[in-house]
Amino acid sequence: MAWAIHLDTWGEVTIEPREQKQNTKGDWSRGRAVSLRRLVKELDSFSYLSDHDRQICQQIEVSRDYNSYYGSGTTYSIPSRVILDLAGHPAVVWRDSPTVGVEIVVGQPQLVVRHNTDETLTIALVPHFSGEQEWVIEQESMTRLKVIGIQPKHRQVAVIFGGAAEIRVPAYAQDQVLAAIEAVAGNMLVQSDIGGVSNIETVPSDPTPHVHLLPASSGLKVLLLSRPFRSGGPYYRPGQGGTTAITEIEGLQVQTTRELDVEVMQAQATIAACPTLQRLGGYGSGYDDSADEYEWLVSEPIDCLELLTELQALQPADQEADGEVVNETAIATTVCPIIEWPEGEKFRVSRYLHPTDMKISIGRQRDWFAAEGELRVDENTVFDLQQLLRVLEMSPGRFVQLGNGQFAALTKEFRKQLEDLRNFGEEHGDGIRFHPLASLAIEDTLSELGELTADKSWKDHVRRIREMRAVRPDVPSTLQAELRDYQIEGFQWLMQLAHWGVGACLADDMGLGKTLQSLAVILSRASAGPTLVVAPTSVGMNWLSEASKFAPTLNLIWFGSGDRQQTIEQLQARDLVVCSYGLLQQSDVGELLAGVEWTTVILDEAQAIKNAATQRSKAAMKLQADFRLILTGTPIENHLGELWNLFQFINPGLLGSQAKFQQRFITPIERHQDVNVRRQLRTLIQPFILRRTKTEVLSELPSRTEITLPVELSPEEMALYEATRRNALVKLSESDDNDQAGARHLRVLAEILRLRRLCCNPRLVVPRYTDSPVQS
Repeated sequence: MAWAIHLDTWGEVTIEPREQKQNTKGDWSRGRAVSLRRLVKELDSFSYLSDHDRQICQQIEVSRDYNSYYGSGTTYSIPSRVILDLAGHPAVVWRDSPTVGVEIVVGQPQLVVRHNTDETLTIALVPHFSGEQEWVIEQESMTRLKVIGIQPKHRQVAVIFGGAAEIRVPAYAQDQVLAAIEAVAGNMLVQSDIGGVSNIETVPSDPTPHVHLLPASSGLKVLLLSRPFRSGGPYYRPGQGGTTAITEIEGLQVQTTRELDVEVMQAQATIAACPTLQRLGGYGSGYDDSADEYEWLVSEPIDCLELLTELQALQPADQEADGEVVNETAIATTVCPIIEWPEGEKFRVSRYLHPTDMKISIGRQRDWFAAEGELRVDENTVFDLQQLLRVLEMSPGRFVQLGNGQFAALTKEFRKQLEDLRNFGEEHGDGIRFHPLASLAIEDTLSELGELTADKSWKDHVRRIREMRAVRPDVPSTLQAELRDYQIEGFQWLMQLAHWGVGACLADDMGLGKTLQSLAVILSRASAGPTLVVAPTSVGMNWLSEASKFAPTLNLIWFGSGDRQQTIEQLQARDLVVCSYGLLQQSDVGELLAGVEWTTVILDEAQAIKNAATQRSKAAMKLQADFRLILTGTPIENHLGELWNLFQFINPGLLGSQAKFQQRFITPIERHQDVNVRRQLRTLIQPFILRRTKTEVLSELPSRTEITLPVELSPEEMALYEATRRNALVKLSESDDNDQAGARHLRVLAEILRLRRLCCNPRLVVPRYTDSPVQS
């Protein structure tokens, strides 16, 4: 039940009940009117009403009109005085803006004394009231109303003012004014900048900021106030109002001298410690009279939770609220704001979760590694690993909902680690399972997650990884070339992965020697069996040329014409077979090559198999090898999906199924530009892909040498060139003058290119020309 109010220009208020519903996002509807008659006659049928709601309903007035023109009737109305009873109600809204919450607070009249520059004193009654008014409503902001009840003792003071809002007296009458303050101090609040009253107890002023949090739709309204008397008395905007405040607390009159500068300083320090308030455009100039001073509307739930985390981090470590430790990891700070909620309206971050709170176990499960674990939030709440990952998927930011308005906050690092676990593996049983090769990406994460229990298989697996990283083989002496430093690093990296038994992608820029590094690997492994290289036909010929030059100890075989079956049957160690992609995709050839246990299989220009649906890709996937290597300068040409098929060849299963890869990586990265998921993908594939650009290894590359050889045309060729040039001028002069400029430019360019071809070789222009000495 919400109570919709309307405040007219004369300060009159009307109140209407509305029934609102909350949607799945936590936002409230505009609501529909509820019959006052039903609230009187059928109150018990409204099971969702709070005690506060029922108290208001009991004040609905019923009146009967027996002199109506249309006969007797009964009317139901809510009297204006009920506005006082709405103070502190969590569901008060504007009638014309029913999704905007309104906070109603109760205040008292104040006597404000100011010392003016013209040596006079102004004594003002705030707010100004007259007659028999029972209350005055002040709109402090768009979402806050202060209802000031007027009692007979207040009217007695108002009589002194004779209906005026304020009176002025000479400054030399200060003693008389202080005596008057002493006389009325028991009847109303007093603010003064001329000092206090001698016979009233003076207490120290408390400049500690008070943060008022009021639920507003799915968010929070935040007010930053000062309360000089700390546990009682009025609230003020920090730094605003008189320096002396006088009030009555528990039947005793007390006064204090406010430290206005300190109030502002502490308020500013609170804002500075809360990045959420700063990001939302936090106020805080200190002495501005704006109604929005030190006020924020935090509409997003995730921002609310972040703000609560920031505020609770400012609390002393031993502070408790409602018997509950607010923050176990509170930091030492010079400002400790007091957080205040409406009674019964709290949602808070009651637990801070760290990686050390996690217990996790890992072990071998067939071809996978499986991880299970639990996170104990409190005595009554324990999440197993899969539950935790599902809750995180549904929860915004780093907060986990525990129910009853309670949330647990994950540190940002913990949230990142759990997201990595989720994306590096897949759900299985009560935990997750992941590919053994993902261990390179996940090993550090697991070691940081609190208590880790691992079986022998995992420990052996980790040991092999460390051994692999220690492998530093020498370049084979049979390689007839001197490798540069970056090429030696590439060779050793490839040999490390080959030693581990996993595939690799060498993606260096064109011209950095991918073929030479691969030949070094082939020579190192040649004694274990035959090697297969698959490449485009033109690139395959280059392989034969490079291998004969730099690796003469290899037996080179061009897998083309001839008895292919016999070639396969006679394969032996140190054989290097080179085959084209076009031949590989022929079914009979593909089956022959797939029947061999190759020591090494290399796909050059591997982007040729980027499409998983092609016959070429399917044939490549059937090849069997101890070590698979792909060479490409462009692992991704058009879209991220191409990367999946390349890795499916070198390390099947590492990136999951094609559908999972689309869901986990392609959609978040390409559609939503998710930088965190991009980081996860990079972490997952980085151990198996090596890419260096020319810029990175520029210092190791030889300087470019340019040799220009001028070649003069023979007299016969010069005569042909001149005749062709003149013929071009004639054709261009005879062209239609109405042609567009673009068309004319194209014809000129075509004639220039024709002359260029003639300079290269006249037969490119005149096929039957025979007088040229140039043969190429």
